[in-house]
Parts: sequence; structure tokens; C-alpha cells
Amino acid sequence: QVQLVESGGGLVQPGGSLTLSCAASGSDFSLNAMAWYRQAPGKQRELVAAITSGGVDEYARSVKARFTISRDNAKNTVYLQMNRLKSADTAVYYCNVVHGFLGSWSPDTHWGQGTQVTVSS
Repeated sequence: QVQLVESGGGLVQPGGSLTLSCAASGSDFSLNAMAWYRQAPGKQRELVAAITSGGVDEYARSVKARFTISRDNAKNTVYLQMNRLKSADTAVYYCNVVHGFLGSWSPDTHWGQGTQVTVSS
């Protein structure tokens, strides 16, 4: 199974920016679609952004135009650039391999530890 290590979270003020990174093991990284999810306290995990193996991206409505997902296949890493952060973005953020197609993704069952993002003044 793919091992996933998320990093880059922290405490940021509203309106600030953070960039999350996710390092994935395995030689098939470039073939996999990848996604970022988040889970806020008391809420279900939700899809934030996804990127296909070909680099096509899509976003949850709540983050569109503020977040950007990207990937570096040479480094087996996927990124999430988050701008204009809001308190509602506070959550633990996870990356994962996803299967399916644009608009209908299913994550692998194995998750990494995630990285905490807290947006607060």
C-alpha cells in the first residue's frame, strides 16, 4: 500500500496562506489520481481538491479560487496551496490516492496521519 506523509500545517490568521505537502511512496505515483481531504471536529471527512494523473484538477465549491492543487511526479509529492484562509478551513488535512473520475472519486482505505490547519486570530 502507498505510504502517505502530510506536512505543512500550522496556525495561520484569517486571510493568510499555507502550502501543504504530501509525500507518497511507491513507483506508481505518476499513474495515480491524488486528492486532498479535510475533517473538521464533529464533521465528516470531505473532499477538498483532486488532480488526475494528467494534471486536471477540480475543487470543492467552498475552496474554489482560493486553493490550488498541484503535483510533482519526480518527487512523488502533491501540494495544496491555500490562500485567503478562513476559520471554516480549520481541519485536519489528508491526502490520498483516489480512484474514479472527475466528480466521482473514491479514496484508498489507508490514510496518513494528516496535518492540522488552524485558522484563527
